[in-house]
Amino acid sequence: MNWIDEGFLISKNRYSENSLIAELYTKDHGKISGIIFGGTSKKIKNYLQIGNRLHVNYNSKSDNRIGYFKVEILNAYSPLYFDHKQKLSCITSATNLIKILTAESQANIQVYKIIENLFLILKDKDWLKKYIFWELDLLKLLGYDLELENLVEKDLVENKNVYYASSSTEKKHVPNFLIEKELEVNDLKTLLKGLKLVGDYLDKTILKPNNLNFPNSRLLFINSLK
Repeated sequence: MNWIDEGFLISKNRYSENSLIAELYTKDHGKISGIIFGGTSKKIKNYLQIGNRLHVNYNSKSDNRIGYFKVEILNAYSPLYFDHKQKLSCITSATNLIKILTAESQANIQVYKIIENLFLILKDKDWLKKYIFWELDLLKLLGYDLELENLVEKDLVENKNVYYASSSTEKKHVPNFLIEKELEVNDLKTLLKGLKLVGDYLDKTILKPNNLNFPNSRLLFINSLK
Protein backbone atom coordinates (compact mmCIF):
# COMPACT_ATOMS: atom_id res chain seq x y z
CA MET A 1 0.00 0.00 0.00
CA ASN A 2 1.37 3.38 -0.99
CA TRP A 3 -0.10 6.85 -0.70
CA ILE A 4 0.87 10.51 -0.51
CA ASP A 5 -0.72 12.91 1.98
CA GLU A 6 0.06 15.68 4.43
CA GLY A 7 -0.21 15.54 8.19
CA PHE A 8 0.70 16.94 11.59
CA LEU A 9 3.33 15.16 13.67
CA ILE A 10 1.62 14.22 16.96
CA SER A 11 4.17 11.85 18.51
CA LYS A 12 7.59 10.35 17.93
CA ASN A 13 9.69 7.69 19.66
CA ARG A 14 13.11 6.25 18.95
CA TYR A 15 12.87 2.95 17.05
CA SER A 16 16.56 2.24 16.50
CA GLU A 17 19.81 4.17 16.59
CA ASN A 18 18.94 5.98 13.36
CA SER A 19 15.16 5.65 13.10
CA LEU A 20 11.95 6.87 14.71
CA ILE A 21 8.41 5.61 14.95
CA ALA A 22 6.27 8.65 14.22
CA GLU A 23 2.55 9.19 14.50
CA LEU A 24 0.84 11.70 12.22
CA TYR A 25 -2.70 12.92 11.89
CA THR A 26 -3.13 13.14 8.14
CA LYS A 27 -5.67 14.92 6.01
CA ASP A 28 -7.04 11.95 4.07
CA HIS A 29 -6.00 8.92 6.16
CA GLY A 30 -6.44 10.02 9.76
CA LYS A 31 -4.01 8.93 12.47
CA ILE A 32 -1.19 6.79 11.07
CA SER A 33 2.01 5.37 12.56
CA GLY A 34 5.14 4.71 10.54
CA ILE A 35 8.89 4.31 10.71
CA ILE A 36 11.10 7.17 9.55
CA PHE A 37 14.54 5.83 8.61
CA GLY A 38 17.20 8.40 9.40
CA GLY A 39 14.77 10.24 11.64
CA THR A 40 17.49 10.92 14.21
CA SER A 41 19.91 12.39 11.67
CA LYS A 42 20.82 16.07 11.75
CA LYS A 43 19.40 16.44 8.23
CA ILE A 44 15.75 15.96 9.21
CA LYS A 45 15.45 15.71 13.01
CA ASN A 46 15.23 19.50 13.34
CA TYR A 47 11.93 19.60 11.48
CA LEU A 48 10.54 16.49 13.13
CA GLN A 49 9.10 18.64 15.92
CA ILE A 50 5.71 17.89 17.45
CA GLY A 51 3.03 19.97 15.70
CA ASN A 52 4.89 20.53 12.45
CA ARG A 53 3.02 19.81 9.22
CA LEU A 54 4.73 17.36 6.89
CA HIS A 55 4.38 16.09 3.35
CA VAL A 56 4.13 12.31 3.69
CA ASN A 57 4.88 9.42 1.36
CA TYR A 58 3.67 6.24 3.06
CA ASN A 59 4.59 2.71 2.01
CA SER A 60 3.56 -0.57 3.61
CA LYS A 61 3.88 -4.14 2.38
CA SER A 62 0.87 -5.25 4.42
CA ASP A 63 -2.12 -3.67 6.16
CA ASN A 64 -1.16 -5.66 9.26
CA ARG A 65 2.38 -4.33 9.53
CA ILE A 66 3.69 -0.88 10.33
CA GLY A 67 4.72 1.04 7.24
CA TYR A 68 7.38 3.57 6.41
CA PHE A 69 7.26 7.34 6.04
CA LYS A 70 9.28 9.55 3.78
CA VAL A 71 8.64 13.11 4.92
CA GLU A 72 9.34 16.69 3.94
CA ILE A 73 8.54 19.81 5.90
CA LEU A 74 5.53 21.89 4.87
CA ASN A 75 5.02 24.17 7.90
CA ALA A 76 7.47 24.45 10.78
CA TYR A 77 5.02 25.66 13.44
CA SER A 78 6.73 24.53 16.64
CA PRO A 79 10.02 26.42 16.16
CA LEU A 80 8.01 29.66 16.14
CA TYR A 81 7.41 29.07 19.86
CA PHE A 82 10.78 27.77 21.05
CA ASP A 83 11.06 30.97 23.10
CA HIS A 84 7.49 30.76 24.41
CA LYS A 85 7.37 27.87 26.87
CA GLN A 86 3.61 28.09 27.47
CA LYS A 87 2.63 27.93 23.79
CA LEU A 88 5.10 25.16 23.05
CA SER A 89 3.71 23.18 25.97
CA CYS A 90 0.20 23.89 24.66
CA ILE A 91 1.10 22.36 21.28
CA THR A 92 2.45 19.23 22.98
CA SER A 93 -0.66 18.90 25.16
CA ALA A 94 -3.08 19.48 22.28
CA THR A 95 -1.42 17.02 19.90
CA ASN A 96 -1.29 14.43 22.68
CA LEU A 97 -5.06 14.78 23.11
CA ILE A 98 -5.42 14.09 19.39
CA LYS A 99 -3.23 11.01 19.81
CA ILE A 100 -5.22 9.70 22.79
CA LEU A 101 -8.75 10.47 21.60
CA THR A 102 -8.66 9.48 17.91
CA ALA A 103 -8.69 6.02 16.38
CA GLU A 104 -6.06 4.65 14.04
CA SER A 105 -6.66 4.96 10.29
CA GLN A 106 -10.03 6.72 10.57
CA ALA A 107 -9.96 9.90 8.53
CA ASN A 108 -11.86 12.91 9.83
CA ILE A 109 -11.29 16.13 7.94
CA GLN A 110 -12.86 18.12 10.79
CA VAL A 111 -10.20 16.86 13.20
CA TYR A 112 -7.53 17.83 10.68
CA LYS A 113 -9.03 21.31 10.38
CA ILE A 114 -9.24 21.76 14.14
CA ILE A 115 -5.50 21.04 14.36
CA GLU A 116 -4.94 23.69 11.69
CA ASN A 117 -7.02 26.09 13.75
CA LEU A 118 -4.84 25.52 16.81
CA PHE A 119 -1.96 27.34 15.14
CA LEU A 120 -4.20 30.29 14.22
CA ILE A 121 -5.34 30.54 17.85
CA LEU A 122 -1.75 30.69 19.12
CA LYS A 123 -1.21 33.93 17.19
CA ASP A 124 -3.94 35.75 19.14
CA LYS A 125 -3.55 37.85 22.26
CA ASP A 126 -6.30 35.88 24.03
CA TRP A 127 -4.91 32.54 22.85
CA LEU A 128 -5.38 30.78 26.18
CA LYS A 129 -9.10 31.52 26.38
CA LYS A 130 -9.51 30.42 22.77
CA TYR A 131 -7.54 27.26 23.47
CA ILE A 132 -9.96 26.25 26.23
CA PHE A 133 -12.80 26.51 23.71
CA TRP A 134 -10.60 24.61 21.24
CA GLU A 135 -10.52 21.68 23.68
CA LEU A 136 -14.28 21.85 24.12
CA ASP A 137 -14.76 21.93 20.34
CA LEU A 138 -12.48 18.91 19.94
CA LEU A 139 -14.40 16.93 22.54
CA LYS A 140 -17.71 17.88 20.91
CA LEU A 141 -16.38 16.86 17.50
CA LEU A 142 -15.44 13.45 18.89
CA GLY A 143 -18.85 12.94 20.48
CA TYR A 144 -18.17 14.19 24.01
CA ASP A 145 -20.07 17.47 24.14
CA LEU A 146 -19.94 18.96 27.65
CA GLU A 147 -23.14 20.97 26.94
CA LEU A 148 -22.37 23.43 29.73
CA GLU A 149 -25.22 25.74 28.76
CA ASN A 150 -27.71 22.98 29.58
CA LEU A 151 -26.03 21.94 32.83
CA VAL A 152 -25.44 25.18 34.69
CA GLU A 153 -27.58 26.98 37.21
CA LYS A 154 -27.39 30.78 37.48
CA ASP A 155 -27.43 32.92 40.60
CA LEU A 156 -27.25 36.68 40.93
CA VAL A 157 -24.62 37.78 43.45
CA GLU A 158 -23.98 41.51 43.95
CA ASN A 159 -25.64 42.18 40.58
CA LYS A 160 -23.30 39.76 38.81
CA ASN A 161 -24.12 36.42 37.22
CA VAL A 162 -22.60 33.41 38.95
CA TYR A 163 -22.82 29.96 37.33
CA TYR A 164 -22.70 26.52 38.93
CA ALA A 165 -22.85 22.95 37.72
CA SER A 166 -24.43 20.65 40.26
CA SER A 167 -24.26 16.90 40.73
CA SER A 168 -25.46 14.55 43.44
CA THR A 169 -22.21 15.05 45.35
CA GLU A 170 -21.03 18.58 44.63
CA LYS A 171 -21.79 22.05 43.35
CA LYS A 172 -18.98 23.33 41.15
CA HIS A 173 -18.41 26.94 40.12
CA VAL A 174 -18.27 27.48 36.35
CA PRO A 175 -16.25 30.50 35.15
CA ASN A 176 -18.53 33.04 33.51
CA PHE A 177 -16.57 33.19 30.24
CA LEU A 178 -17.48 29.55 29.49
CA ILE A 179 -21.14 30.60 29.34
CA GLU A 180 -20.90 34.27 28.34
CA LYS A 181 -18.42 33.62 25.56
CA GLU A 182 -17.91 37.24 24.54
CA LEU A 183 -16.50 38.18 27.95
CA GLU A 184 -12.92 39.41 27.93
CA VAL A 185 -10.78 37.49 30.43
CA ASN A 186 -7.50 38.91 31.71
CA ASP A 187 -7.31 36.94 34.94
CA LEU A 188 -5.06 33.88 34.71
CA LYS A 189 -6.69 32.32 37.78
CA THR A 190 -10.07 32.35 36.03
CA LEU A 191 -8.62 30.80 32.88
CA LEU A 192 -6.93 28.08 34.93
CA LYS A 193 -10.30 27.27 36.51
CA GLY A 194 -11.71 26.86 33.01
CA LEU A 195 -8.87 24.53 32.03
CA LYS A 196 -9.38 22.49 35.20
CA LEU A 197 -13.11 22.16 34.58
CA VAL A 198 -12.52 20.82 31.07
CA GLY A 199 -9.75 18.55 32.36
CA ASP A 200 -12.02 17.12 35.07
CA TYR A 201 -14.69 16.37 32.46
CA LEU A 202 -12.09 14.75 30.19
CA ASP A 203 -10.83 12.58 33.04
CA LYS A 204 -14.18 11.47 34.48
CA THR A 205 -16.13 11.05 31.24
CA ILE A 206 -13.54 9.75 28.76
CA LEU A 207 -10.25 8.69 30.30
CA LYS A 208 -11.21 6.77 33.45
CA PRO A 209 -14.08 4.82 31.80
CA ASN A 210 -11.55 3.66 29.19
CA ASN A 211 -8.79 2.91 31.74
CA LEU A 212 -6.62 5.72 30.40
CA ASN A 213 -4.31 7.82 32.53
CA PHE A 214 -4.63 11.59 32.63
CA PRO A 215 -2.02 12.90 30.15
CA ASN A 216 1.12 14.21 31.81
CA SER A 217 1.53 16.66 28.94
CA ARG A 218 -1.61 18.50 30.03
CA LEU A 219 -0.38 18.73 33.62
CA LEU A 220 2.93 20.14 32.36
CA PHE A 221 1.05 22.66 30.23
CA ILE A 222 -0.99 23.87 33.20
CA ASN A 223 2.14 24.09 35.36
CA SER A 224 3.87 26.17 32.68
CA LEU A 225 1.12 28.78 32.99
CA LYS A 226 1.48 29.29 36.73
